[in-house]
Amino acid sequence: MDIVDELRAFVATAQTGSFTGAAEQLGVSNRLTSKYVAELEARLGIRLFQRTTRKVGLTPAGEDLLARAPALLEDLDALLAEVSEGSKGFSGVIRLSAPVTFGELYVVGMLERFGRENPDLMFDLRLSDQFSDLASEGIDLAFRLGRSAMQSMKTRKLGTFRSTLVASPAFLERYGTPQHPSDLNQLPCIIDTNRLTPKRWTFSKGTETFGASVQGRFQVNSARAGVELALEGVGIAYPPRFAIGSAIESGELVPLLEGYDVESGPISAVYLEGRTLPRKVRALIDFAVEDIKNAGIL
Repeated sequence: MDIVDELRAFVATAQTGSFTGAAEQLGVSNRLTSKYVAELEARLGIRLFQRTTRKVGLTPAGEDLLARAPALLEDLDALLAEVSEGSKGFSGVIRLSAPVTFGELYVVGMLERFGRENPDLMFDLRLSDQFSDLASEGIDLAFRLGRSAMQSMKTRKLGTFRSTLVASPAFLERYGTPQHPSDLNQLPCIIDTNRLTPKRWTFSKGTETFGASVQGRFQVNSARAGVELALEGVGIAYPPRFAIGSAIESGELVPLLEGYDVESGPISAVYLEGRTLPRKVRALIDFAVEDIKNAGIL
């Protein structure tokens, strides 16, 4: 009897609470499922379930095994998939999450480019400006902007994003061009609530740091929306450079305070600590590290 089949039958029975439910989950007969579990108990010389006429419940030994068996089976499946992929190419699904604007303006295109080289791969991309719970949502890889203090994550830096202060020519004609960060205190600004300090913008020059306490009629939770509002001339925006697109080159937006260093932060790929990373996910991270250098968004 194959111990892997025995473990799968055990895990399915423990998770569903019955041999019938386990059999349906595994696509085998009820009789075979109970036989697999009995063989596993005989192999180990212990009882894993307390059986009644209505359901099965775990013994203490069964609880100990259930705490580790699913991860063991998951690692085995990942290993077998990697061996198969090594000869046939990547396949299956990669589940990802990313911030909305960064996802729309970069990640979608990057996945399309990676997908050209791996036509059997599928992607499940979920865009949200809230941090996804990778474990509970089954996310293989998340893209994050800025620094994170989450200790349960492994991080691979992809690049660095930089903020850019911009306004439309019409706005500058009406209000004038700021010459110093303190000038922003008196000018209409567009507040992006996704920023760590939405109403406190910082700049530096040499060893000096300058802060501006900004105000404005428009408060949004999207860098892209902030850029659109700046294009309409309603205020000064301070978005990441990748959110601006070609608006500076076309003259639709004008960069401001160019003599000052702007806020910046890392762009990272993160995944769960302590979990074997599938080869296809590692390959995607390696691809992104190189791709982002050529994407022209930083």
